[in-house]
Amino acid sequence: MKIVVCMKRVPDTEARIRIAGNGESIDPSGLKFVVSPYDEFAVEAALRLKEAAGDGEVVAVTLGEAAAGEQLRSVLAMGADRAVRLDGTPSLDGLAVARALAAELKEQEPDLILCGMKAADDDGQQVGPMLAELLDRPCVTVVSDVEVHEGVVVAHREVEGGVEVVEVPLPALLTITKGPHEPRYPSLKGIMAAKRKPMEEKPALTVEPRVRVRGYREPPPRPEGRIVGEGPDAVPELVRLLRDEAKVL
Repeated sequence: MKIVVCMKRVPDTEARIRIAGNGESIDPSGLKFVVSPYDEFAVEAALRLKEAAGDGEVVAVTLGEAAAGEQLRSVLAMGADRAVRLDGTPSLDGLAVARALAAELKEQEPDLILCGMKAADDDGQQVGPMLAELLDRPCVTVVSDVEVHEGVVVAHREVEGGVEVVEVPLPALLTITKGPHEPRYPSLKGIMAAKRKPMEEKPALTVEPRVRVRGYREPPPRPEGRIVGEGPDAVPELVRLLRDEAKVL
């Protein structure tokens, strides 16, 4: 079984983000970049499916500039067999990204495509379903666990009050959330092997994005807290403020 994992290079979710001088981008100086966490869950899910099957191939694909090669190497160190970098600049237009990925994946013809539920930077949740539509494949989103049995994908989705189980035929596309897929740490052997694994670089399909960033700005500062008293004597005043000023009661 051939599994393709679509991944994205994003700023470290624990990093402090600074706005660039032009106000239209973030300042990358000194900023650490990582594989988007939900994409890591997708990588782990792909590796477990390959291990359960006993054979197969896991291919990591990303749309990004040369720096994204570092994140592809980290996925290869986890256990992916090869990687493809589509040379281009990701945008906030999910459809433009999906079209660039679809042009490549039509050639790859994988049995299963896995994407993270969303990217940690734009939180769009668009690329996976759009990619499935462009490739004319069944799509299941926000999948917490997945199994493959004789050409059928069994996807488990956590819903309010229970678990929804969805079956779709291969080839298919799933977007993955955390579930049991805690990403493995690359071993020293895996890190050394990643240096020898193939990483292909291709020009990405040029799609003019229809969405652009007009500007970034810092969130407004939080107002200072107010002490209304101590102990039980403060309760009436607190209730009054919550009712009359905050209007949450």
